[in-house]
Amino acid sequence: MAFIPGTAQATGPAVPGVSAPLAAAPADGAGTFHSPAERTVRTALSGSGTKGVSAQASGSTSNLEIAMSGSISTARGISLNVNLYNGAPVPHEVVIAWGDGTQDTATAIGGEVLRDKKHTYPRPGDYNITVTATDSVNNVKAVNQLPFSTAGSFFVPHAPTRLLDTRAGIGAAQAKVGAYSPVRLKIAGNAKVPAGAAAVVLNVTVTNTTADGWVSAYPADKTRPEASNLNYTTGQTVPNQVIVPIGKDGYVELYNGGWNAVDLIADVTGYFDRSASNGYTSLNPARLVDTREGLGASRRQIPGQNEIGVQITGRGGVPAGASAVALNVTVTNPQQAGYLTVYPSGQAIPATSNLNFTAGQTVANSVIIPVGADGKINIRNGSWAGTDAVVDVVGYYSKDSKAAFTSSTPGISAAPWRLIDSRRWSGWPCPAGGYFPLNMDSGNRNGLPVEAYVLNVTVTSTSGPGYLSVAPDPYSADAYRNGRPVPPPRPGSSALNWTAGKTVPNLVQAKPGPYGIIDFWNQSSREVHYVIDWFGQYDAY
Repeated sequence: MAFIPGTAQATGPAVPGVSAPLAAAPADGAGTFHSPAERTVRTALSGSGTKGVSAQASGSTSNLEIAMSGSISTARGISLNVNLYNGAPVPHEVVIAWGDGTQDTATAIGGEVLRDKKHTYPRPGDYNITVTATDSVNNVKAVNQLPFSTAGSFFVPHAPTRLLDTRAGIGAAQAKVGAYSPVRLKIAGNAKVPAGAAAVVLNVTVTNTTADGWVSAYPADKTRPEASNLNYTTGQTVPNQVIVPIGKDGYVELYNGGWNAVDLIADVTGYFDRSASNGYTSLNPARLVDTREGLGASRRQIPGQNEIGVQITGRGGVPAGASAVALNVTVTNPQQAGYLTVYPSGQAIPATSNLNFTAGQTVANSVIIPVGADGKINIRNGSWAGTDAVVDVVGYYSKDSKAAFTSSTPGISAAPWRLIDSRRWSGWPCPAGGYFPLNMDSGNRNGLPVEAYVLNVTVTSTSGPGYLSVAPDPYSADAYRNGRPVPPPRPGSSALNWTAGKTVPNLVQAKPGPYGIIDFWNQSSREVHYVIDWFGQYDAY
């Protein structure tokens, strides 16, 4: 089966050990930019004997006007259409100055449309595209401009800072967030996050829960989406990292989808801005720390109220000079309830947390964190007794990295977007020990690869303990449709952990395989269901 929201199409036989073989992202349009013909400025060429005239003037031998429309093609790309409206049916020389110091030329007949002229900018930003069309036969030149903002933004690391704590009245009233109600949180202009920032990285925690529910994060000026970011049950304290676009008013909203009021906490560790300089590079997931085995740290638990330093650069593919790192951090075998705080080496211990746990619990959370000047981070155990920690790296941010984050793409109109809910669209759970290959290639990127996808993955309908691994798939969609490929190597990393009866989410920055497929491995002895929401992606173009 191939899954597109609302539809299911047969694509070939199932593969043993593989649930619902393939799924594809929906194909919708993205944002467009327009400059109407009325904005054209038309002048006579030197020596023609005709005074300069605007597009609205009459008496010219040519009524040439230029209409322009541009659409987002990638995080740094545009697809431009140029209409030589009312031009004489003679050849026109067309020059497209992209606003970054480069230009393209073409020849077109008046009245025709130059379609799908593509350009990729060297970095995210705001650009002014100028199109000049020259009719040498009638001695007329026309010019129009199109302001264009790239869909993508680069990353700015931010020292971990608490922006919201409804228990203490930080960022909002000192009161629980009511049932089926949102709380508004100011992002832009707060804690040195600038106005105009495109998206923010938050660690959101729900606590003091007295009923089951869920939390959704979204821009304050947008309609609340169907997708959720974290789920909770009575008495649980649950964190999850989110990457959420910021509303035009500078706010995001956190919605409590539970029957009773809850407290919400939000800590910022970074944001995305068109003027920033750090792109993203994805990595095959690699284990950097496992205190149970003495990997990357001493072979002992992190003592209560103590921390360990972890070397990040120079390991797992992270180069020297990386400004921030994308990790999956897991706590296991904790002796008492507590929390972990991850922060850059060389900085004071922040009043923030990255994941919370109870005695004996194994729980994971995604962490995007700045790297200290010495290439290290610290992991602090905020409980009063020891715990083990496991750290897997999935990517890093640096000035040499090219991929920009976008939450708008031709494949999907706007984030978030529910890609898969196996309970509803297939009824097929992922089998025990099996994997689910998700085809992220929507077919409308003209072969341009995606560096990584930002997904919120939820495992539900669990009947036993287990963990999820996410890894790139080496095969193509045709290999699954037309044959029975040998399963890829089973990953040694983990993205989230669960126990029987629990619904567990986590943010995953997933690297696709060479053909755009990502594998979701059910590393347990029982079948489970997946819910996968798209929150954005990193485009290298």
